[in-house]
Amino acid sequence: MELNFKKLGSGKPLVILHGLFGSADNWFSIARELQKTFTLYLVDQRNHGDSPHSEEWNYQVMVEDLKELLDDEKLDQVFLMGHSMGGKTAMNFALQYPERVEKLIIADIAPRYYPVHHQTILEGLNAIDLKNTKSRKEADDILSSYVPELGTRQFLLKSLSRDSDGFVWKINLPVITEKINQVGEALAGENQYEGPTLFLAGGNSNYIQQSDLGDMEKFFPKYEVEFISDTGHWLHAEKPEAVVKEIQKFLL
Repeated sequence: MELNFKKLGSGKPLVILHGLFGSADNWFSIARELQKTFTLYLVDQRNHGDSPHSEEWNYQVMVEDLKELLDDEKLDQVFLMGHSMGGKTAMNFALQYPERVEKLIIADIAPRYYPVHHQTILEGLNAIDLKNTKSRKEADDILSSYVPELGTRQFLLKSLSRDSDGFVWKINLPVITEKINQVGEALAGENQYEGPTLFLAGGNSNYIQQSDLGDMEKFFPKYEVEFISDTGHWLHAEKPEAVVKEIQKFLL
């Protein structure tokens, strides 16, 4: 699949993959600084952003989407970074194509299985009747009954767009709803990525725990972990300067 992406800056290539319900646009807050040092590829994964929709949605097809992008851009080797779902895509890619990844950064996700915990969000998104929704405020009012946190709603509603017929989702909501259990899948197999690997963890997030270190070492023997204090799961949005500092320290 030919993915949509934004290319910025100059220098060694750094490919960044967003998380569930996100898009390439989520990374503009750190792109301004990173583009001074790297050629950034901010990617919309399939069924998200401006990339195509598909009934197929799992980590294997997302890995192959990424390989196709690197091949099309003639990128033999890149720095690769992914957040949450994008981090799982990045980990799987590095295990399957280690020669294509010079260094790997994983933001607030571990190799283990995560149980489905987005049911309420999905209920809220599916409760918005796009055919009869007249404004973004109306959509937000409906979603607020399911998702009380304003910041989370603002993030989710970035995927609400307009066309000539009215509001549409940029995300493939039916497929994501049907196959959400696949997002939490654990890494499998015996492959290892032996290049340098940095796990960035939100200090207030529970996505990376002490019990995850064994799995990190199993798949990524040259790993290290850095915690970004006073941040949750969306650490790059909450503390962009701190995240940029850690990225630069690791890659340069």
